[in-house]
Amino acid sequence: MSTILVVEDENDILELIEYILQKAGFDVIGFKDSKKVKDILDEEDIDLILMDRNLPSTEGSIFVEEMRKEGYNTPVIYVSAKDSTDDIVDGFDKGGDDYITKPFNPKELIARVKAVLKRVERKIDILRFRDIVYDLQANRVMIDNDEIGLSRLEKKLLLVFLENQDRILSRGELLEKVWDDDTGKQLKSVNVAIKRLKEKIDPAHSKNYIKAIRGEGYIFC
Repeated sequence: MSTILVVEDENDILELIEYILQKAGFDVIGFKDSKKVKDILDEEDIDLILMDRNLPSTEGSIFVEEMRKEGYNTPVIYVSAKDSTDDIVDGFDKGGDDYITKPFNPKELIARVKAVLKRVERKIDILRFRDIVYDLQANRVMIDNDEIGLSRLEKKLLLVFLENQDRILSRGELLEKVWDDDTGKQLKSVNVAIKRLKEKIDPAHSKNYIKAIRGEGYIFC
């Protein structure tokens, strides 16, 4: 069962959307503001966000844009009274996956929700972090739309980091996850491999994807 996060500051509309989604079989978490959204995304498995734009703190599309820059890839459908062509285009440009204008038809809302969730299922083989895109099916890594030539080991190392974002990984843990057998399985191998990976994905040393945590290991952030 998919879990949907609804961010809507008008209580009656929030309750209506929650009712429609729950009746359709979805688990729903509702908020009247975007302040705690990132905390929930860190704590819960959220499959989709329904986001109003006229919110009391950060405007919805600006919040989504900031969220995307920080590496949150949860799909977003705007549900908004901003209904001009420019508003809708702006919403997509800032990281939205679909756009529903108010007032909305409940059947259309559910149809849009299901359509986005299906698209997300088909994209499960693509991992994104900041400007890195790892297409697992094509087995290629893109940064700023340029393909990066990585060895098999480097790709596996990057994949482990992508799957463990913002989590400190010890050298021992990396050794177990990345190196398949005992060949060359030494802690110093981790340092060498990470150095080579960093040179390829961040040759200008300006993005700092991978940081060393003294005495603990490495973090991808």
